[in-house]
Amino acid sequence: MKNNSITHPSHYTNGNIECIDAMVSAFGKEQVAYFCKLNAFKYIWRSELKNGLEDIKKAQWYINKYIELNNKK
Repeated sequence: MKNNSITHPSHYTNGNIECIDAMVSAFGKEQVAYFCKLNAFKYIWRSELKNGLEDIKKAQWYINKYIELNNKK
């Protein structure tokens, strides 16, 4: 996977496994979906104090992942 600070940050990958996928395997889709919703909130909350538009894009990624996980139930 190509490193991208929004969609595929290298520090969230171990070998070929992304952390979010390991979380789904360990905790299940429902729990990870809640995590995604809360993480999106966090990125929006701090966006003006930290990374601005980059944090909004990260929040958007987590919202999209939340939707994806809920569509797979």
